Amino acid sequence: MDPDLNALAVFALVAEERSFRAAADRMGVTRSAVSQTMRRLEERLGIALVQRTTRSVSLTEAGERLYAEVAPAIADMRTAIETTGNLRGRPRGQLRLAVSSIAEGFLSGPFLATFAEANPEVQIDVNVTDEEFDIVAEGYDAGVRLGEVIEQDMIAVPVSGDQRQSAVCAPAYRDRFGAPSHPSELAAHRCIGWRPAPKVAPYRWEFAEHGKEFSVAVAPEITTNDMALMIKLAVAGAGITFGMEESFRPWIERGDLVPVLEDYCPRFAGFYLYYPSRRNMAPKLRALVDHLRRFR
Repeated sequence: MDPDLNALAVFALVAEERSFRAAADRMGVTRSAVSQTMRRLEERLGIALVQRTTRSVSLTEAGERLYAEVAPAIADMRTAIETTGNLRGRPRGQLRLAVSSIAEGFLSGPFLATFAEANPEVQIDVNVTDEEFDIVAEGYDAGVRLGEVIEQDMIAVPVSGDQRQSAVCAPAYRDRFGAPSHPSELAAHRCIGWRPAPKVAPYRWEFAEHGKEFSVAVAPEITTNDMALMIKLAVAGAGITFGMEESFRPWIERGDLVPVLEDYCPRFAGFYLYYPSRRNMAPKLRALVDHLRRFR
């Protein structure tokens, strides 16, 4: 028998108030509606739960036992509803984010640090991942990825400006082996590649020429899933590597790395914070979106 939760809630109020009228007043309904609900519940259970007189209502033995069982659960549900309602007021609770490992600006520190300071009741849980999955199905509030791979039914807010991928190497490598003049020449060079997982093929390096995009499947001398290691190896002169220009910028500015093949590396739409379209957005997520718009 499926429980009639609404009828049980009405019964609990009647048991608390020992009055149909008082229970009706608390719910904002008529005394007749309470009486009918109680009658249906008793008929469904096949036993009387209350004894009614013109002046009072008392519980039968069955009613006392039922109330003792359901009262704690009813109280817990009321508390849960009140707690959930409180979330509408100010940002609080856990905010789960799935963020691409190459979203350097978002992950650099200042943005999340200032958001955390401004919203002390929000606990931020960031999963840095390059896996593609449904953030809703996996229980995330939002994600950060390149705009070109975000599903069209999502709301997307810019996190960065346009981005560019870049091929880089150490000056020592360039001086020793020369720089390729065209992506097709990469096959003759030592390359440091990236793959998201051990059983996945290395990422193909993407370029454009005369407005037409194309990719090159390099055969890396070294492959890893860690961008930090790729940069260290490139700085050490191990070969040419490829990734987001923003990731390489500090080393380029210091002269530890130099770009190559720049004419074949166009700009494209950058990173976006994305989340499902919801009419009633949780305050914690609304606070993050508002903070992002102010921060940019």
